[in-house]
Amino acid sequence: MTGTLNKVILIGHLGDDVKIHNFEGGGCIGRFPLATNESYTNKQTNEKVTNTEWHNIVVRNKAAEICQKYLSKGDKVYVEGRIKTRKWQDDKGIDRYSTEVNCQEFTFLNTKNETSSSNTNVDTNDNIQPTTNSSEVNDDLPF
Repeated sequence: MTGTLNKVILIGHLGDDVKIHNFEGGGCIGRFPLATNESYTNKQTNEKVTNTEWHNIVVRNKAAEICQKYLSKGDKVYVEGRIKTRKWQDDKGIDRYSTEVNCQEFTFLNTKNETSSSNTNVDTNDNIQPTTNSSEVNDDLPF
């Protein structure tokens, strides 16, 4: 294989509400933390162990507005995108790095009303397509 691939697929729960930053030119960027869990049973103690991994998700423009409107802390979402590492300087001038997932497509896996059986599939090109949720996974999350 001669090419490369930078693709991330995550299903998790929002750790906080979507925070939006608006720019002067009319664009905006939204950010939210996403938690994914891995569970296993410790063979020595027979105790169930859960490890949570946090991911910084970035959405842009119309997709950011949609996420802010319909997502809130604890909601389950499917995110597809690319890994990007940003370099920035803190107040003391020290270089810092932040790894983020630039979201290109997302699907809400639960809705505000929880009464509808259909979800919304959104890509960042502003195409909205209804999808059907075939099965809900119960993952014993703390939120």
